[in-house]
Amino acid sequence: MKLAAREVEGFVKRPRPDIRAVLLFGSDAGLIRERAKAIARSACEDLNDPFRVATLTGAQLQDDPARLADEAAAMALTGGRRVVMISGAGDRNGKLFAGFFDAPAGDALIVVEAGELTARSSLRVAFEDSNIAVALGCYADDQRVLQGLAEDMVKEAGKKIAPEAMAYLLDNLGADRMITRGEIAKLLLYKGEDATPISLEDCEAVIGDSSTLFLDDAAFAAFGGDFNLLTDALTRCEGAGESPVAILRVAQKHGQKLHLAAAGRESGNRMDPQRLGVHWTRRDGFERQTKLWSSDRLMRALEILTDAELMAKSTGMPAAAACGDALLRIARAARVSR
Repeated sequence: MKLAAREVEGFVKRPRPDIRAVLLFGSDAGLIRERAKAIARSACEDLNDPFRVATLTGAQLQDDPARLADEAAAMALTGGRRVVMISGAGDRNGKLFAGFFDAPAGDALIVVEAGELTARSSLRVAFEDSNIAVALGCYADDQRVLQGLAEDMVKEAGKKIAPEAMAYLLDNLGADRMITRGEIAKLLLYKGEDATPISLEDCEAVIGDSSTLFLDDAAFAAFGGDFNLLTDALTRCEGAGESPVAILRVAQKHGQKLHLAAAGRESGNRMDPQRLGVHWTRRDGFERQTKLWSSDRLMRALEILTDAELMAKSTGMPAAAACGDALLRIARAARVSR
C-alpha cells in the first residue's frame, strides 16, 4: 500500500502491527538507512541480536528465493519477533515478493532497502499492491526539511544556533540525510560544553573541514584502487595533523555518494554527480568509480569504514593503523574490479 506524505513520519515512529514488510526506496541513501533502522527497532531494539535479526541482500535472494520465506518463518530461540533486513533490493526481486505476499510465512517484520525505483518498478508495485506491505519513498531533503532537522538536533543537545549560522548550514550541507546528521553531530561535538549559541565561525571551522582537498584525495584514491595516490594522500593528511577518524568519515561520505549512484544505476535511473555534491573537477573520476562498484559491494565497503572508526575509538589498535588498513582493503577491492 501507499501512504500519504503526512502519514510517513508517524508510520516510521510507530509502524502498524498488521504490516509485514516495508520497502524504502528513493534518492537519499542516508534517509533510507535511518528509516530502515527505526522501523526494524519497532520489532527488535537490538539490531545486532543474531537470534532475532537476519541480514540479506537482494542478490542473495535472487540466488536462493526460498530464503525469504525461511527467514520470515524462523522462530527466535530467545523469543520475541524476528526482523529480516534486506539491502540492495531491486526489480530482480519483484516477483519473489509478490508471491510471498500472496502466501506470507511466519510473522517476522521484513525491512527492504532499495535505490531509486520508477512508478512501474515491479518491486515497488508488489509492495504498493499488497495490504500487508508498505512502500515509502525517501528523497533528498529540501531546505525546509533540512532546517527542521538541524533545529531538532541542536535543541535536543540543549543548544541554540545563530540565524547566520543556520543559513550557512543550509547552504553547505548536502542533501543526504545520513551525511547531514553526521555533519551536525560533528558541529555539536566541536561546540562541546560551550553554552553560547552556535556561531557562523563555529560552522565555518567544522563544516568547511569536510571539503579539504587532501581528505577527498584519500577517499577517491581508495575507492579508485590507486595505491600510490592513497599513500601520498595519507602522508599529507598526517603531515597536516588530520585525525584518522576524520579521514574515515570523509571516505564514508564518498562511499555513500557512490552507493546512491550505484543504486540508481542498477534501477535504471542515472544520478547526476552534481546532485550528489560531487565537485565538477571530480566528476569524471567519480563516474569511473561508479562502474567499479555495485551497491552490494559498496555496502560492505561502508561497513569496513564504520568498523575501522569503531576500532580507532574503542580498542587498543592505533587509529592510524585502523584507518590505513580499511582504506587499503577498499583500494584492493576496487583494483580487482578494474
